[in-house]
Amino acid sequence: MKSRENSKSNSVLSRIGRYVGRFFIWVAATLVILLAGLYVFFFMVNKGPSPRIRDLFVASAKESSVGGVVADIYLSQAQIDDILSKNKTTEFEEITNTSLVKLNASENETVKETATESGTVIDPDGDGIDIFDVHGDTYKGKMMVVYDPSRVKVATLDYYDYNAPGLTLSQLVQKYDCVAGVNGGKYDDEIGMGTGGMPEGVIFSEGKLRFGDPSTSYEIYGFTNDNVLVVGRMTAGYAQSIGMRDAVSFGPSLIVNGKSAQYSGSGSGLNPRTAIGQRENGDVLLLVIEGRQPSSLGATMGDLITIMEEYGAVNAANLDGGMSSSMYYNGEDVVSSCTLGFREMPSAFVVEKR
Repeated sequence: MKSRENSKSNSVLSRIGRYVGRFFIWVAATLVILLAGLYVFFFMVNKGPSPRIRDLFVASAKESSVGGVVADIYLSQAQIDDILSKNKTTEFEEITNTSLVKLNASENETVKETATESGTVIDPDGDGIDIFDVHGDTYKGKMMVVYDPSRVKVATLDYYDYNAPGLTLSQLVQKYDCVAGVNGGKYDDEIGMGTGGMPEGVIFSEGKLRFGDPSTSYEIYGFTNDNVLVVGRMTAGYAQSIGMRDAVSFGPSLIVNGKSAQYSGSGSGLNPRTAIGQRENGDVLLLVIEGRQPSSLGATMGDLITIMEEYGAVNAANLDGGMSSSMYYNGEDVVSSCTLGFREMPSAFVVEKR
């Protein structure tokens, strides 16, 4: 009797073992096929007949914290450097001339109900903010227009630490009791493993230099006490001397004093993007492009320049992008490019409640 029971038990275990073994063989085979397919796909992208697709892929991948490794597998460093040199944006040597921005405080504080040529009513709900759809051949996103520049400031952490997490965009907006925001400046994110707790460059928030060395030169983008967006390379000390109240670092500048940056090729690759700009009358432009998605691959620097030109920017700059690119408004995540939850970061441009 016991012999029969043992035989049945062994038979069941044997069948389970075979099924488990087959399952793992199937998983392993699937992974091998998938990896082989990816290898062939990227081989064709990098070695195939289209230099344009190759260059666009390499430029896009090298902007990512981890994606650049893929290009390294197929191409030499000399080839990569050559491709990047043909797809770049020229850096400006000048910075914003604040006298070119003619703020009209009474105009910016007034509820706007003007109709555009297309029939769109500006600020129909009277909250001083409008959000417009933007789209191109490879991207879609949102443009937030804030009609009072004094409402835009930098939200940041109480302290900075490589090992401590930053805050998500919604948390930064709520921390400062604001209504809207976009991601801000550069932060430590080596191979995509950063915690979001340590910025790079500078952070000015509410008139104080929270991060950065006064004698060191940085790419600085932010607002003075006169609510003018200043973009360009300068020392943090110089920024203090002109009354910088809220600013971060990233780059490059896209438009300075009404002149657009020159670029070669596409200016960069296709990626999620965030940018900030200002019109001559003081209106603030906050642009976020979705990317790395089937419905929106992303935008190039050339695309950002074109969009900012179309919206009338006289000064504009590129902010942090990639998975950090996000826009929050009135309790909702309007744009998010992170597929793995929400990115934690040390800074954001936020908009105060009216």
